[in-house]
Amino acid sequence: MKIALMDSGIGLLAAAAAVRRLRPDADIVLSSDPDGMPWGPRTPEDLTGRALDVARAAAGALPDALIVACNTASVHSLPALRAELEPGIPVIGTVPAIKPAAARGGKVAIWATPATTGSPYQRGLIREFAAGAEVTEVPCPGLADAVQWADEDAVRRTVAAAAALTPPDVTDLVLGCTHYELVVEPIEAALRLRTGGALPVFHGSADAVAAQALRRVGVPAAPGAAATGGLTVLLSGRTGELPAEALTYEAGRLLAGAAPVRG
Repeated sequence: MKIALMDSGIGLLAAAAAVRRLRPDADIVLSSDPDGMPWGPRTPEDLTGRALDVARAAAGALPDALIVACNTASVHSLPALRAELEPGIPVIGTVPAIKPAAARGGKVAIWATPATTGSPYQRGLIREFAAGAEVTEVPCPGLADAVQWADEDAVRRTVAAAAALTPPDVTDLVLGCTHYELVVEPIEAALRLRTGGALPVFHGSADAVAAQALRRVGVPAAPGAAATGGLTVLLSGRTGELPAEALTYEAGRLLAGAAPVRG
């Protein structure tokens, strides 16, 4: 079995690590776009062109499913990706976990990029899944970039700024960008200062999309399977290695322990 994941940068690591934990025997393909990132400032048409190129590179490895491990690409490019690749390759998008957060009945904060915060897309999810809930949208300018480049000082600054905009009595926090799931510990530290020690329940997308990919392929989770899965890294279509920044995160180190394969 082979599962591919795509993103502009290393935001795909969290979902890839979730796949690795569920199926240590699965081959994983990571297809990113260092030549074209970041995707956020691009027009939807330009972004979709880049996303299609990255998806085509992943498809060339003949995966059984493709996870679009990027909220921005899922918003703008998912229909085009599915039109090109399905039904041959199931395509799984990433949606912020607003529904399970709101279902708990507390006060919800959504951390997202400035482009996503307040967008019709996010507001539509709030109306559909969190109607009647108390929801605070928190823009996180610079956080995804800080995570991408493993800039610890910038992560602390941007996380602190977002925490300052988060109500101290929030009960549930939605991590609305895949990059954010790589820096849960700094987020926890900043929120403890904000709340006086209490922490909200965090809601990411990595585990859900990994499980959905297995469902689409038609195989069960088998976390106890032999760790025989390989790793292929595609950088704007070129075969490469995990970038050094990826190895600063637990998810990247987990994936680096896979048996290397090519093609």
